[in-house]
Amino acid sequence: MNFQPSFLLKNRHIQTIYSSLFRKLPPLDFEVETFWLSDGDFVEAYWHTITGHTNNTPIVILFHGLTGSYKSPYIQGAVAALSNAGFSTVVMHFRGCSGKDNLKARSYHSGDTGDAKEFIKALHASYPEAKLFAVGYSLGANMLLKLLGEEKENSLLTAAIAVSAPMLLNASASRMNRGLSRFYQRLLLKDLNVALEKKYEKHDMQKLIGLEKKDIKKLKNFRLFDEAYTAKINGFTSAQDYYEKSSSKQYLKDIQTPTLIIHAKDDPFMTPEVIPKKEEVSRKIELEILDNGGHVGFISGTLFNPHYWLDTRVVSFLQEYLR
Repeated sequence: MNFQPSFLLKNRHIQTIYSSLFRKLPPLDFEVETFWLSDGDFVEAYWHTITGHTNNTPIVILFHGLTGSYKSPYIQGAVAALSNAGFSTVVMHFRGCSGKDNLKARSYHSGDTGDAKEFIKALHASYPEAKLFAVGYSLGANMLLKLLGEEKENSLLTAAIAVSAPMLLNASASRMNRGLSRFYQRLLLKDLNVALEKKYEKHDMQKLIGLEKKDIKKLKNFRLFDEAYTAKINGFTSAQDYYEKSSSKQYLKDIQTPTLIIHAKDDPFMTPEVIPKKEEVSRKIELEILDNGGHVGFISGTLFNPHYWLDTRVVSFLQEYLR
């Protein structure tokens, strides 16, 4: 299935931001499930089940990116496309991302596979006859690849897809602090910093991480944010320690679930070293490395008549495993 964007759509930044600015999607109905975790916190799962959903209807779990949610255009597009193809979907929000603050002082991070493992296990117990699939985007894709590598042959998923995964977090953090990529970093950090400020209302964050609330505004790049908050609240010794342990690239050889990795060489969130070589992945992984596509873009057609190729590709790959 060839990906062919028009001349104007080949630009990496247009690919990255087009959907957020221009994509029109019909409203989707979701049923919200509060899923309680073993540590007493919760995540919200947004279900979109097909008409005639049964105990053996295939279910696709969607993992969003950093500061994303069920509202993200790439999530909404995937839900609509998968629903039309006969899949029920569920968006497992990371802690605090659905619009409700989570209860703990920590939230989520790129390598935090524990919540997803609990959710997948519970889903399998509730629907033992259903085939379970997963699609991860950006941060959610890195988390999903790490999870699959940790689970090895014990994975409960039939197949999986990782889109625009920052498989080397250190390289991605450095890239986001250069050039036009700083624009995306600023947008994402604004949301992260607001969420961190809210933590001070319910928790003694200064005692927990040693940072005064007024100093949050000084966290002007991902490395500073991860050094000050992500690493400390999650038990890592430093941002570098967090990046090294949470990067999914080192787990790719252990993956035993059929997995498609979709990645663009022009992704403004990454550097070329993030992209794995064939010898760095297991035989269960199919690499689809494209020249264009930006970050979670992959829009073909033309600027005024776009085709959301990514949604079509997600559906076609998962359909191969329904037989």
